[in-house]
Formats: sequence, C-alpha cells, structure tokens
Amino acid sequence: MVNPFFTCRASGPACRVPDVTRETLARGNRAGRPTRGKPKKLCGPLRTARETLSFKTSSFVRFVVQFVWLWRSSTDLCRETDLIRPFPVKMLLQEGAEASKLLASMGMTLTEKLLARAGKKARVTAGEAVWVDTDVLMTHDVCGPGTIGVFKREFGKTAKVWDKEKIVIIPDHYIFTSDSKSNRNVDILREFVKEQGLKYFYDVIDDPDGHWIYDSTKSPLQRQYGSQFAGVCHTALPQKGHTRPGEVLFGTDSHTCMAGAFNQFATGIGNTDAGFVMGTGKLLIKVPETMHFRLEGALQHGVMAKDVILHIIGEIGFDGATYRAMQFDGPGALGLTMDDRMTIANMAIEAGGKNGIFPFDEKTKEMVDYRTKLNGTKSSYTPVEIDNDQSFCYDLVVDLSKIEPTVACHPDPGQRKKARDMHDVTLDRAYVGSCTGGKTSDFLEFARVLKGHKVKIDTFGVPATPEIVGDLQTIMWDGRSVWDMLVDAGVKMTENAGCSACLGGPTDTFGRMNSPMKCISATNRNFPGRMGHKDSQIFLASPATVAASAINGYITDPREITGYGK
Repeated sequence: MVNPFFTCRASGPACRVPDVTRETLARGNRAGRPTRGKPKKLCGPLRTARETLSFKTSSFVRFVVQFVWLWRSSTDLCRETDLIRPFPVKMLLQEGAEASKLLASMGMTLTEKLLARAGKKARVTAGEAVWVDTDVLMTHDVCGPGTIGVFKREFGKTAKVWDKEKIVIIPDHYIFTSDSKSNRNVDILREFVKEQGLKYFYDVIDDPDGHWIYDSTKSPLQRQYGSQFAGVCHTALPQKGHTRPGEVLFGTDSHTCMAGAFNQFATGIGNTDAGFVMGTGKLLIKVPETMHFRLEGALQHGVMAKDVILHIIGEIGFDGATYRAMQFDGPGALGLTMDDRMTIANMAIEAGGKNGIFPFDEKTKEMVDYRTKLNGTKSSYTPVEIDNDQSFCYDLVVDLSKIEPTVACHPDPGQRKKARDMHDVTLDRAYVGSCTGGKTSDFLEFARVLKGHKVKIDTFGVPATPEIVGDLQTIMWDGRSVWDMLVDAGVKMTENAGCSACLGGPTDTFGRMNSPMKCISATNRNFPGRMGHKDSQIFLASPATVAASAINGYITDPREITGYGK
C-alpha cells in the first residue's frame, strides 16, 4: 500500500512526517504556545499523531484522515522495531471524542465570532469555508457599473436586488474630472438606483433625472456637488450611520476594512463577488487566521495612529498578513479615538490583511448610536466580545509610547524608516487627504503643526467628506477658521471632498502627479503609479509629519517644528 503522507527509511523507524503536521508541531497551538504534558512513548509517526491530538486547537478535524493513515501504515513498522504495540483504534476514537469536546469549548477570535454568527454556526475555525449573510454591500463609481453588469448578466436584466435597504452606493473616486467616461459612471449608478428603488445613494447632483458633468472652467477649489454627496466612501459610511458592531460589511474597494474599527467584519471584494451578493445577500468566505496585536501605553507628542500602523506593517512586511485578520486590542487600543482606530484598520490591507478589527467599547457605542440616530439608519446591533481563551497564529505586543513619527518609503508600505533619519530626502509635493488621512482630526493635527508657518513646497489638502469641509470652515482658532489658516499658510484646500489624487485618476485630477516627483502623503498606498506618474515616489506619513515636511521641503519629524514633549 502506498502511503501518501510519509515514507520510512529502510534503516529504522525514522519517518518523513507530513509537512502540514510538522508545521503544526513547530507552532504548537495557534497562539504559539508549547504543548503540555508528557508525550507517550510511541514511534515517530504515532507520536506525531498523539501529540497533534493533545493540542488545544482545531487541528484535530483537519487531520482525522491523516491519523488513520498513520495508524495503518505504522502497525507493521512498530511490530518490526518492537517499540510498542500498534495504536488501538479504540484509543484513537476516544482521543478524537475528547479533542472534539475540547474544540467545542474553545474561544474564538473576534473575526471568527462574527463569521460564525453571519454563517448561523455555533463556531468556525480558520480555514473553514462559510456561507455568510451580508448586512451591508457598498459600491462606488469605479466598481459599481461593473458590479451592476455582473448582477444583470447572472440574474437577468429585470432582476431585483436581494434587499433595497442593505445596498449603499457612494460615488467618490473619479468625480471631479472632465473625463466623460468617469462622469458617465455616476449616471450609470443613478439609473440603477432609480430602477431598483434603492434607499441609500449619495449622488453628486440633486436632480434624480439629471446628468453629472464636471465644469472644468471653474476653480478646482470651488464646490461642485449637491446636498446629498457624501465624499470618500469609507469615511462616509460611519458618518452616514452604515457601520454597526457585529455586522458583516462588504465593499468593492480594498480599504473597506476601515469599518473594522467599529467591531464588524469588513472587507473588500471584487465586482463578480459583489454582483453575487447583490442578487443573493450571501457570500462564501474562507475564515482567515487571526494575527493579534496587543497595544499598550499611549502615543507620545507628535505621534499619530498612522505612525502605529506604519510601524506594524514595517514589522511584518507589506504581505505579512496576507489573507489574515488583524485584531487590535489591549489597553492602548481602548485609549485610541475612533478616528485613530479607523486609520489603523484602514491600512490592514496594506499588509495583505483580509480585515482589521477592534473590540467594542463605549467609544464605539457613542459614535454608532449618534450617527444612526442622526441619519435615521438601523440602530440595533449586537457587538462581539473578546473571549479569554482565543488563540492566534501570530502575537505581537506594541508599546505605543515607544513609537516615533514613521515614514513608509517608496515603493511599498513596508519600507519603514523614522522621520528623524530622513532629512536627506528632499520633496516636490505634500498631500493631505483620503479616507486614511483626510478626517477632521487629521486636518486639525496638520494645522497644529503648520500654525505660524508657511509651506515651502506645493501642498494639497483634500477633506474626505463635505462634513469635514464644514468642520474646518467653522472651527475657530484665534478668531480665524482652521480652513482660512491653512490657506494662509499656502495650502491648496479644495471644497470638492473625495478620493482625488490618492489613486491617480485622470490627468486633471486635483493634486495628481503628472510628472516624476517626490511626494510625502497622508494617504494609504505608495506603489509605483499610485498617485499618477509611474516614476514618482510616494512617502507615506502622518498628517503631522506631512505638515512638518511641507514647511522644510524635506522629510521632517514634526517634533522638530512643535518641540518635543509639548
């Protein structure tokens, strides 16, 4: 009989253990803890089977077939070497029953609990495929037309969506451009919304029968949108009351993971998956392993949440969390504001993560309750709480008090350096905006560093939403609005909230780099060509570091401008 799992040497009982089993033994359980108890005196492969059964992990189910092969193939081997009697089937079944009970009593990570609930299961484990119910599907002008096309192709031209109140459409990417195809995308969304009777569509214009045309004869700084326009989708979702703890949110955008700050499973999906969700409300998801980041301490002066996530990505690499959940908790996490948590969760995808997630607390409750009431959206929700005995595939403690202003260098977010060590990098441009760095709190910190200074290089400011534009124009410092203060400092502030140059766009996009440049940006991605010209270099940093660098014209630690410890 050919054994598909291991081969033995003729000289003795030494065997080649299956790779997957060897990996499990090396890791111990999923939290990386060593196995407990003394192993029985069994020959090589049988010892592997017995020890694997002893783990407090879900590995048992995965290896049942493997154990059977190990037992059958080892019977003759053990007799020949006279080590012990063959492993009894009865004992194997008893061990299996005990392992199953142990598995059922184990805790789950936040992501596992969310997917178990959405899949109507008592529990799920990493690697398991689960059909989950969708609470919210979000799409925008770039992927929306494609998603609609898939939906109509697969379900029929006259098909209706699965739930008119669970689809949110937010045009935000290629809006303020004279590119006719980009303008047409917004019209396609409007036509579909009207056809389906969808409730949540945040149109650029107020006329439901009109057509969107950007007027390039007007200043790009001057507002060109109607009363319903919401701005960048990821920032608009919580502002408009569409993020609720305990729910599942899918979006046709990789940074949908930002909503994980609100204790929900939020991840980006492609147009094909979105078209399927649009028709069924369901999606098959492989449960990701969970990486654990325990945050302790508090951020020091001049350090922002952007520095935290850039530090973490620098630790694990820009692909270090590929198809894994990134769970952020601990006392340091609870000390962060909701804006801070949104920034960190937003960039989980920049490490390859499937999703980022934070625990629920009073800060979450306060913001969600306020926003759902303000917008009249669904107000009921059930958060998931942390289990004491959850286990992880990776564990890292991050002391927030030791993090310094950090920069991710060209060409990917994992190229981490400290801002204070980068004075030799001269810059052509500075940019503040996007879902990651365009919130009210981001602009206030940007303004705090800029106060009393002028920028030395071209500096662009793009608030994420119209509400943030309003905040900056009404918050007063020393008798002047923050908006006016930034303009006086030389920042080109536009009222046209949106994604703008964060992902390049047509050549007339505000802030786009149309020639090779070096830009320091508060955005979230810096692969070649991301903000325009493919030969440009993008340095990712916090709004505070962007402000300090704009003042000096080279990458600068913001504490050099404001003073350390102030």
